Amino acid sequence: MRLAIRLARRAYGYTSPNPLVGAVLVKNGKIIGQGWHHRAGEPHAEIEALRHAQASGFDSSGATLYATLEPCSTHGRTPPCTDAIQSAKIARFVGAATDPNPAHRGRGFDLLTKSGIEVSHGLLADEANRLNEAFNHWIVHRLPFVTVKSALTLDGKIATAGGESKWITGEKARASAMRLRMGADAILVGINTALSDDPRLTVRLGHPTKGAAAASFQSEAQVARPLVREKEIPRRRIVLDSAARIPLSAALISDPWASWTTMVTTQSAPPDRVDALSRRVNVWIAPVRDGKIDLRWLLKKLGEEKVTHLLVEGGGEINASFLFDGLVQRVAFFYAPKILGDHQARKGVAGRGARRLDEVINLHHLEWRILGADLMLTARVG
Repeated sequence: MRLAIRLARRAYGYTSPNPLVGAVLVKNGKIIGQGWHHRAGEPHAEIEALRHAQASGFDSSGATLYATLEPCSTHGRTPPCTDAIQSAKIARFVGAATDPNPAHRGRGFDLLTKSGIEVSHGLLADEANRLNEAFNHWIVHRLPFVTVKSALTLDGKIATAGGESKWITGEKARASAMRLRMGADAILVGINTALSDDPRLTVRLGHPTKGAAAASFQSEAQVARPLVREKEIPRRRIVLDSAARIPLSAALISDPWASWTTMVTTQSAPPDRVDALSRRVNVWIAPVRDGKIDLRWLLKKLGEEKVTHLLVEGGGEINASFLFDGLVQRVAFFYAPKILGDHQARKGVAGRGARRLDEVINLHHLEWRILGADLMLTARVG
């Protein structure tokens, strides 16, 4: 099962809106097939493992199939895996996680049991579920799993009062942050970040340096390896810009990935600005709540468009809005051993904040990692 989990990680960043799944086929104490789900629309992990065994000249009848997730039991873009497992005359199925979809939960296991296959599940379920925490959240709530990511000094600042922020953290921390982007479907910033940094919000990854192992993502927070030969991979880019202030020369509007950009504005934005942006990028007119773009409306709309994981890379106000509105499931904070000071310096989390200790946001399931001189904290929220 640990091998199946490692196989599933190979497709990190490529399977959405499907989960990461790995499978291993064993017969007479020997591995005869293995596979993983490569991307949405392609064969599932169980099918890959069965095909691998067949291509290697092995007969799968009587074998045991290990898989990190309950097999699908319905027709989608691919036929149900339960049919293929029964046709291959598998004797035993060992599963890790149960399908989180309320409409299908447990059905795949039941179908295999009724067909005479010995079924057990729950082995390394926590590890398997961690692989797919974003998918699991989306499939149940139909809302994106939201991670707030920020690079901060030890006193919680993300930039000087003048907006200088490059670079607070070191190379290893920045490479790990890129891997966070790789695991997201969309990256969100506010207009102030867009204006001050002119970001591209793409994934910039390279190949491991000589002697480094090939990428194998333990989680979205895995320690980065040294990278070379940078490659740029697009992700959906969401910009909150209630007054449509972003210039048409901005990278998010004019670079080769402009079609991946969605500007979220409001009825108060100048119509001519909205029209000009609409000719370059996607534009959504959002309702307003408490004088700001309604984030709950936005998350619902993103969920409808199959955005399973939203990475928020905003400034202090955007981060605070998501956090104190109860819209965040995980934080990823990179801390550099630096102290900035200055009451006018920009904070990683600003906004109104908590006025009493019983209003503070509590973090749990904390994980700390050392990235060169920096520290990375990932934790669940709420």
